[in-house]
Amino acid sequence: MTESRENRLKRLSMRSMRRGIKEMDIILSRYAELRLEGFDDAMLDRYDALLSENDQDLYQWVSGQRPPPDSLRDLISDISEVAFQR
Repeated sequence: MTESRENRLKRLSMRSMRRGIKEMDIILSRYAELRLEGFDDAMLDRYDALLSENDQDLYQWVSGQRPPPDSLRDLISDISEVAFQR
């Protein structure tokens, strides 16, 4: 059975809010709230894969402490922009 877009967005939003570290809960839940609705299926696939990454790695990539893998560079850059805009 194929997951509906509505259910997929809800699932990804919940996974964004329930991370292993509080910092990533805050960063990814805000990002999901602002961006997920506008993503096409390919971007949702990429974001879904990103959510499988280790939170410690994600935090270091988003905060600029370490460079992200090339395959995630543009997505991490967008998350960083959203997370650190004032």
